[in-house]
Amino acid sequence: MDKEAFVISKFPSAKIGDDGAVVGEWVYSKDIFAEHTHFKREWMSLEQIARKSMLVNLSDAVAMNAVPKYALIGVIIPNNFSRQDLQILSNSFLKECNKWGVEIIGGDTTSGASLVISITIIAHTTKPIFRHGMKVGDFIAHTGKVGQSLKGLRTLLRSGKLAKNARFIAPTLRSEFFYKAASYVHTSMDLSDGISKDLSRLCHINNMGVHFICKLNQMELCSGEEYEMLFSFPPKNLPKLRWISKKTRTPFRVFARAVRGRYRSFCKEHHFKD
Repeated sequence: MDKEAFVISKFPSAKIGDDGAVVGEWVYSKDIFAEHTHFKREWMSLEQIARKSMLVNLSDAVAMNAVPKYALIGVIIPNNFSRQDLQILSNSFLKECNKWGVEIIGGDTTSGASLVISITIIAHTTKPIFRHGMKVGDFIAHTGKVGQSLKGLRTLLRSGKLAKNARFIAPTLRSEFFYKAASYVHTSMDLSDGISKDLSRLCHINNMGVHFICKLNQMELCSGEEYEMLFSFPPKNLPKLRWISKKTRTPFRVFARAVRGRYRSFCKEHHFKD
């Protein structure tokens, strides 16, 4: 059991285990975006850091088929931050929230050695999509192309530079596609820790394994922070999903089928080291 799973196991609520917690028609989700764990400040501008921290949280709402409405933002502010730095950070949060129609309704700040951003998104849905519900024979697919985020990270670790629209800097959320596709899928989650790791979670919660239809390389399997959608659906719905894909110009790839058995990830942990 990894450290994240160990911590989660200590809390008995049945609402834990999906990209967000469903309470009535509301979905609550939280992600932390921490300097030296998820990014280094020499890699990204403050605008880019604020935008990505918001996008990775909005992605959870999209995966639950929920429309984000409100945000609570907590920030550990580095001791050397100026008022101009704080203005840039605040403006960037507002700019991204305005694009999504999200109202920032509160939060908290404190000081520390490194920049840490913790965001809670409150989203609305009448038909949430959960991680459980996958059926034997389901197709398993992901939107977009994967692998570019890890490629970008490796470039940065070699002191290279990335374009402003690089996946690691600015992920693209597939909300237009997924809100239309949700009625035709059984399960979903966003790809935050890579196909292999996130697929292992999907299989574990459904007590299933996978049969790969196409071969994925290690970069595709292990690239985290892609923020594409991972989802399963009955094969009969493939034509409808292809039509939605075409209408929204959102590619997706069916790469596996759900089978009886187990599936374990072989990729190393992204955020924890023993």
